[in-house]
Amino acid sequence: MSKETDVENPSNNLTVQKGVDVKEDVSVNVNVSDGEGNWYTSLVHQISVYGVAAGYCLSASLLSIINKWAVMKFPYPGALTALQYFTSAAGVLLFGRLKLLEHDPLDLMTMWQFLPAAIIFYLSLFTNSELLLHANVDTFIVFRSVVPLFVAVGETLFLHQPWPSGKTWASLGTIFAGSVLYVVTDYQFTFMAYTWALAYLVSMTIDFVYIKHVVMTIGLNTWGLVLYNNLEALMLFPLELLIMGELKKIKHEIQDESDWHSFQVILPVGLSCLFGLSISFFGFSCRRAISATGFTVLGIVNKLLTVVINLVIWDKHSTWVGTVGLLICMLGGIMYQQSTSKPKAAKQVSAQENEEEEQKLLEMQVNSETNINNNEVNKPREES
Repeated sequence: MSKETDVENPSNNLTVQKGVDVKEDVSVNVNVSDGEGNWYTSLVHQISVYGVAAGYCLSASLLSIINKWAVMKFPYPGALTALQYFTSAAGVLLFGRLKLLEHDPLDLMTMWQFLPAAIIFYLSLFTNSELLLHANVDTFIVFRSVVPLFVAVGETLFLHQPWPSGKTWASLGTIFAGSVLYVVTDYQFTFMAYTWALAYLVSMTIDFVYIKHVVMTIGLNTWGLVLYNNLEALMLFPLELLIMGELKKIKHEIQDESDWHSFQVILPVGLSCLFGLSISFFGFSCRRAISATGFTVLGIVNKLLTVVINLVIWDKHSTWVGTVGLLICMLGGIMYQQSTSKPKAAKQVSAQENEEEEQKLLEMQVNSETNINNNEVNKPREES
């Protein structure tokens, strides 16, 4: 009787079979479209991350050279830094008013919450300048290279990130070894330089870890972070004038400097301000896109690029041993891998596998329900 029923009512089986096929086709199309969408989104994300990192490296490496050029023409690093803060904050406000970008509005409560980050940022720049003042560039590079080791520990302890993998530790150790090899070629060290080097190491470690926390929790967009950071750092500038005595120096020499308004002074100072705005944007974008340890490694690569540019532009060349040390540091930067990327990738793979399993279960459920419906349809005819 079942065969006769199938012959007499072929539309039932055909309809059910078509329904199954349609659902299977829909599920296949959905999976294909989701796969294409995930692939495109992942590609765009990777391009944006690498683009932001490249922009930060280019801005940071050239900014150091331009700042050196600007300080030679305008020998007031504190005032030059303040001009960079002012240009960045004013640029964000101006472009925001022209609707060319969007930034968070200024709020006293948010400024108060962001103040510790601005103070730490200012202290890191202060100890940076003092270290460069009392030590040579080689000593600065080796202590700059040690920073990621402490940031990796702080990121795990305070930001609840997983411990870096063995390969990541190997890359960080490679960077440190290359920096030591470079600094051994011209090692001049004093107690004052050692004191400022330790202060720089502590302030930079706190800066990278704490600002990473602020970026991820305070809820400001990239341009809002640039605005708040530079505006509050600018507000701290008068303290530096009083502490370092730069204000008296400016008052004493301002009347004797007749070429301050010349093109030879305005050009490097203006470029330093523009690159200061650029590094502010790319810097905070990098803090969002990569880990705090990865951001510090990019900083090391920037310093290495700066040294290479200095070797090309100026007549201060290192020995071949120092050059090998630089290449080892660059190799360590290439070897570095973000420690949190692997767990995320594993989660994505497991999520995709779960979705595939759920899809198969749904298809099996649809097939079983279809068979039950067929049996229920066929039973009355068999009984008749």
